[in-house]
Amino acid sequence: MSISSEHKPLGKQVTGSLHTLSPIVELNVGGEMYTTTLSTLKKHPGSKLAEMFTGQPKLRTDSEGRFFIDRPGTYFKYILEYLRSNQVPTQCVQDVYKEALFYDIEPLIKQLEDSPQIFGELMARKQFLARVPNYSENIELMIRIARAEAVASRRSSVIVCVVRTEEDAARCQDALNSLDMDKKSVVKFGPWKAAPSISDLLDCIQMDVEAKGYKISFQPHVAEKGFRFKSHDFFYKFLFTWW
Repeated sequence: MSISSEHKPLGKQVTGSLHTLSPIVELNVGGEMYTTTLSTLKKHPGSKLAEMFTGQPKLRTDSEGRFFIDRPGTYFKYILEYLRSNQVPTQCVQDVYKEALFYDIEPLIKQLEDSPQIFGELMARKQFLARVPNYSENIELMIRIARAEAVASRRSSVIVCVVRTEEDAARCQDALNSLDMDKKSVVKFGPWKAAPSISDLLDCIQMDVEAKGYKISFQPHVAEKGFRFKSHDFFYKFLFTWW
């Protein structure tokens, strides 16, 4: 029986064992159509992709009888290319890595983690950010403050205090105590014990906020009055632009 020749109702489960299927398999992956072989899909027996096509059918079919996988179809071609020829993709590496994790193709996952793009993100940047206390929580706090101040405004700003050492943290606290503003609206990052500099952390903050879809920029924040230290030693203004 060829699954491409038998039309099945939308959303109906395929009955019977996959062992009775044609070795040629048609797929609908997020609206992208692919044709491959059963052996290609099952090349790595321990993977989630192989499990989808092992034993009793686990996938629904579309109106044309193609097996449907509700994942981004654009990147599935790279998954197939790897299964067919062991070729590790060099394009869209971050997105293909997410798909490799979903399909649980362990050899591809390991090879992608050795690529400069994934290695740099996982082993360098994320390992650094893991040493910055409450980094993710502070990113979310920045966004909440910016959104709260965005009513009837084109832009809103968030003041960030960045300190690398414990000594700087103490000096920053002294500066905060002399601020003529609500201290709760100042988001503090640091200190941390790692090589990257304050400018590196500022770049990471901008990168991660922009990855959530926001348009932002930053600059040193210089207060007109009320500081016992030069404010630009620690304080930066992040500007959110809404329209």
